[in-house]
Amino acid sequence: MARERKLGAQLDFTAAERPRRVPLRGQYVVLRPVSAGDDAEPLFAESHPPLADPGLWTYLPGGPYRDAGDLRDALVGMERSEDPLFFTLAQLPGEGPAGVASYLRITPEYGVIEIGNIWFGASLRRTTAASEAIYLLVSNAFDELGNRRLEWKCDSLNEASRRAAARFGFRFEGVFRNHMVVKGRNRDTAWFAITDDEWPPIRGAFRAWLSPENQDGSGHQRLRLGELIAEARGGLS
Repeated sequence: MARERKLGAQLDFTAAERPRRVPLRGQYVVLRPVSAGDDAEPLFAESHPPLADPGLWTYLPGGPYRDAGDLRDALVGMERSEDPLFFTLAQLPGEGPAGVASYLRITPEYGVIEIGNIWFGASLRRTTAASEAIYLLVSNAFDELGNRRLEWKCDSLNEASRRAAARFGFRFEGVFRNHMVVKGRNRDTAWFAITDDEWPPIRGAFRAWLSPENQDGSGHQRLRLGELIAEARGGLS
């Protein structure tokens, strides 16, 4: 008699939608399609000395760039790319370009998508707008596109990115050893993810953090996002 083999849960699943090159607008930031001609000079200023720390580029596949023209050439490729699908991050109300983010490894047939290639310029770092940009990407991936899983990956040595993933509600899943070669160096990759069943309490925590009731009147939140997300998830890591 054949031994019964275990199987995953049966799903009533319809393929997710592919992300589109359209703006994602929040209270503090808008993620809009990249415009190489308009974005190169302000993004170069935001991401290179004297305003920015050169260490911004340590773990990213591109950069630093020689000048705004060199960055413009890279942005032209981002304009055309479908996967990764890039966005310029522009703070409101002025909509000055201040960073970049993307969806990548887009797999609608499985309902899996990743966010990455993320960098925040000098004026965007440690701001409400920066965190809201992540919220907009995550919310769109689950609530609008219908994905089952959203991934975040980074160099395992990138402690800042690992802390950010945890703060935004991503669960650590392990390290892929000898995963990539980036700028001539080995990269062991740390994997994080949020699944669709985990998203509702995380979404609630983001919304509570962004709510007017959580503002102290001086542009700061009374409660920390990481604490709200940990509480929403029952303290799970």
